[in-house]
Amino acid sequence: MNRPLTERVRWAVVVAFAAAMAWVESACVYYLRLLVDRVQPYQPDPLPIVGALGNVELLREAATLMMLLTTGMLAGRTWQRRIGYMAIAFGVWDILYYVFLWIMSDWPASLLDWDILFLLPLPWWGPVLAPVSIALLMIAWGTLATQWPDRAAAAELTPALWVSSSIGIALALGVFMADALIALPDGRDAVTRVLPTSFNWPLLAVALLLMAAPVANLGWRRLGQG
Repeated sequence: MNRPLTERVRWAVVVAFAAAMAWVESACVYYLRLLVDRVQPYQPDPLPIVGALGNVELLREAATLMMLLTTGMLAGRTWQRRIGYMAIAFGVWDILYYVFLWIMSDWPASLLDWDILFLLPLPWWGPVLAPVSIALLMIAWGTLATQWPDRAAAAELTPALWVSSSIGIALALGVFMADALIALPDGRDAVTRVLPTSFNWPLLAVALLLMAAPVANLGWRRLGQG
């Protein structure tokens, strides 16, 4: 009789898949940036991809999210663990994406380099350190949520923690898309030409603290259980 995989093995498999996926993602982005001469994304006319190529890129991003979602669904045996494994996959993928892109292109030169983080539903802009910080939180929470003993429903969040996390996510999204939202009334071309000059670190810090509340709560409960 085949025994089910332990949670530690599932964690390792998810991390391995996310690492492989990160290399593929980095390679795709590297090819695309070479094609449009934007290895350094922070420069005038940062989004020259238009027409069919632009649509393909948007669908590629949507497909990436679907792959991360299905990874969590396949790896977890409960909804708690499915969400946790999805968070782990996303966090590992996001961090290694930058590591591998640096290996391929010598970019980013530092964690403060600007990047176009995502294009759906609008371009997200931010220094590399910002998404990496969120990715670390996702890995921490996902690990605590998936590796917790079944005898305790310790990863269940109270309504207050759900609200805290949701507000934090909304604030972070607002920070990343702030410049695109400001340019939106001027049309699509204005949005694609946006080149931010400052980043709202104080507001992102608040968002990170709010998103960290469930992680801290879960970690504290685990320490208490021993």
